[in-house]
Amino acid sequence: MTLDERPAPRLRELDLLRFLAAVVVMLYAYTRRDRPLWGLGSGEVFPELEAVAHFGGIAADLFFVLSGFVILMTVWDRRPGDFARSRLVRLLPAYWFAVTLAVVVYLATGQADPAGPNEMYDGTLWRFLPNLTMLQEGAGFSGMEAGYWTLWVELHFYALIALLSWWGISYARCVWFMSAWLLAGVYAQEGKSEIFQVLLMPDWAPCFIAGMALFLVYRFGGNIVLWLLVGFCWALASYHRLREFRPDPVLNDWTLYHWAAPLAVTLIFVVMALVATGRLGFLRGRWPTALAALTYPMYLMHETIGRVVIVELRPHLNRWAVLALAVTATVAASYAVHRFVERPLAPLMRTRIQQALARIRSGEDGRPAGDGPAARTGPADAVAPRPVHAPAEG
Repeated sequence: MTLDERPAPRLRELDLLRFLAAVVVMLYAYTRRDRPLWGLGSGEVFPELEAVAHFGGIAADLFFVLSGFVILMTVWDRRPGDFARSRLVRLLPAYWFAVTLAVVVYLATGQADPAGPNEMYDGTLWRFLPNLTMLQEGAGFSGMEAGYWTLWVELHFYALIALLSWWGISYARCVWFMSAWLLAGVYAQEGKSEIFQVLLMPDWAPCFIAGMALFLVYRFGGNIVLWLLVGFCWALASYHRLREFRPDPVLNDWTLYHWAAPLAVTLIFVVMALVATGRLGFLRGRWPTALAALTYPMYLMHETIGRVVIVELRPHLNRWAVLALAVTATVAASYAVHRFVERPLAPLMRTRIQQALARIRSGEDGRPAGDGPAARTGPADAVAPRPVHAPAEG
């Protein structure tokens, strides 16, 4: 170990935060977001929740700060190929199921997320194949569900982290990387460079960079450079979120947003700082990990399932009963996907991808370097050692 690196148990509090963020996003979609689920504006259906639900979209900031922390933890001491393997295994099984489910629901009920600017060429069926790649937004197609936009943002981050991994991850290089990324993103906005804004995503970079810096605080201890990075990221993230919000016609109080949006971002940063400094260790236990297993399927499917439940049941039941059933159905479906899709497919994908990586590493032409068993499975050092802290990948 180097510097003041401190071994610690798995941060199960991150699992809990990830689950809570997914619940907030789900309730935001069901009670606030402008979708014709209830036949009225969502704020008119649940006025009691409007003041809080209006800010549910800020949960994306928490997801991205968590991602910066966990992904740097995941990639530490790994090679780019091993990082790619971990992401493919984690993301694709549930994602492919969710995309297919959205099409099946559309064919069965006619219900789907509104397409895009051109219904004829960007309709539900047209979007299916591009969505299977998870690259649909870059290719000019809408996601099967509106919430998929965060996956495209995450893929940008993964590409940058893969470059850092290829360069070689160390404490010093991480600090230089984060500082350069933050500055370059601001320069890209100032120069209105579209290509660099796409690559560096300056609106969201502060969240990812803050998460990375907080991981370094957790692993090596804090110092003024890391805390300054976190502070700069907090200021920029607060500004970006405030810029996105508009006065709500129900609340009709713009002053609220000048305070509430930055306060929500501040709360996220404070909680993550408490995690990084070990002050939320009392939340550790087995149950946060069990909840975290539901997070990714729940995020992917909450709109698809909730839409059907709400539209079909709203004429017959009380609004609160419909909301409770939508949440229950989504959580139950998320468990089923984790149990019967992710758990069986993940080991199979992991083995096949690892075999492919071993072959790629064994010879420049991609063929096994010899005829023996070692050539078929790759050299003994083909698998990079796992990091000291086994992270909750997500």
